[in-house]
Amino acid sequence: MRRRTMLTGALGGALAAVLQGCSPAGDFSDLRVMVPNPPGSGYDITARVLARALDAAGIARGVEVFNLPGGSGVVGLRRLAYEQGNDRLVMVMGLGLVGAELAAGAPATLAGTTPVARLVEEPAIVVVRRDSPYGSLDELIDGWRADPAGVRVGGGSSIGGPDHLATMLLAEAIGLSPARVAYTRQDGGGDLLAAILGREVEFAMSGLSEYADQIKSGQLRALAVTSERPVDQVAAPTVRSAGIDIVVNNWRGIVAPPGLAAPEAIRALIAALDASPEWADARARFGWTDAYLAGDAFARFMADERGRVAGVLNRLGVTAQA
Repeated sequence: MRRRTMLTGALGGALAAVLQGCSPAGDFSDLRVMVPNPPGSGYDITARVLARALDAAGIARGVEVFNLPGGSGVVGLRRLAYEQGNDRLVMVMGLGLVGAELAAGAPATLAGTTPVARLVEEPAIVVVRRDSPYGSLDELIDGWRADPAGVRVGGGSSIGGPDHLATMLLAEAIGLSPARVAYTRQDGGGDLLAAILGREVEFAMSGLSEYADQIKSGQLRALAVTSERPVDQVAAPTVRSAGIDIVVNNWRGIVAPPGLAAPEAIRALIAALDASPEWADARARFGWTDAYLAGDAFARFMADERGRVAGVLNRLGVTAQA
């Protein structure tokens, strides 16, 4: 992963300004973090863990996290555009919002936000109910191939989001046409969990961190992860180890409203978070990989991701409006 070796220039100066003269908590105690999905989603978990880490590290205390769901994140993106110049508001986002933006064709776009930083990556995980007849990924694949319409799959992201992309790439890799996949989109991990437990879907594709507690408690069973290597958080093989050559990672980051007078300040705050032991502990606990990338480099990455997602959807024959 790309890592900064030191804070220099404008970023270092901004961080010094944040930390010098008064506490970061005094400067950023009124910071609000918007989650453009319902409670229980990957964005929601990331935002609340982030707020706790900021507080525990003494970087910013009393940070407010609030949810504004709708349109798989597009409603939140629209709200961010309305908040032009507001330097006390940020939004957690990620690969899912790239796909949602493509699907919606909305006038408010990620390109119009202030890029703060990409923070973490995490793999997807294939999960089933504890009483599922599928005891392994191989058994699930066999059943899915035999009856793609009957073996329904759920995801917490829209067309082009991480759960959808991971599902369709897995289908493609096993020779199953994406057009035959019975994919049901839920608005975040909370709704998806209800769909799994309510037998609306046979299996689900979701982020690793979203169902760690349910896997530990035995409500769900993990059949595989889409990372390159096995992870410590769940006892599950990789998809690749089953002979299916795909690796899929989601990412999450922070953007702010357009038109900030001094974007270096919020970027410095998030840089301080990323360098803190508290955030390192959170990454280890949730199985997140450090993927820090700040400012203009993050903006270029998001633009590249938009093109990549559009290209994958086109190759798979799945339209963004599906």
